[in-house]
Amino acid sequence: MTAAFFRGRRRRAAAALGAVTFGVVALSACDKPTPLTTVTAGKSEVHSEAACYDGKGNLDREDLGDCLGKSGKTIKTSVDGDLHFGVDPKVAKKGWVLFVNGRQTDPSTKTYRTFSARTFLQGVDEAKVSIVMFADKKTYGVWNYTLKSDS
Repeated sequence: MTAAFFRGRRRRAAAALGAVTFGVVALSACDKPTPLTTVTAGKSEVHSEAACYDGKGNLDREDLGDCLGKSGKTIKTSVDGDLHFGVDPKVAKKGWVLFVNGRQTDPSTKTYRTFSARTFLQGVDEAKVSIVMFADKKTYGVWNYTLKSDS
């Protein structure tokens, strides 16, 4: 009777070891998620992972050009409303800028900034906005959004 008891314990121990091993192998195959950014307009909010990201800052000019051209999540806003941009503290620590239809804003190391939507949608119904993380002349990541006027 004792022999059967030990075989059951061995089986359970082997199953537990197998589950742990499988978990480690599965996790090692995953890519680490990129930092998130957020755009809020009124009561609407969209979050996005990076269109392009290299935690070591190895995105070159060609990569940056390709990344800035990618489409991103869309958010509708009133021209008279405010837009709130939030970035992960990792992004803020390095520094970031906004590119709005190719025009660059001032650099920031804050996790949150607010702009008037009119600044981005003056005379247009849609604006492409990219958040670019940079430091020491290196580009780390690009997050893309599309702003649409709801009026």
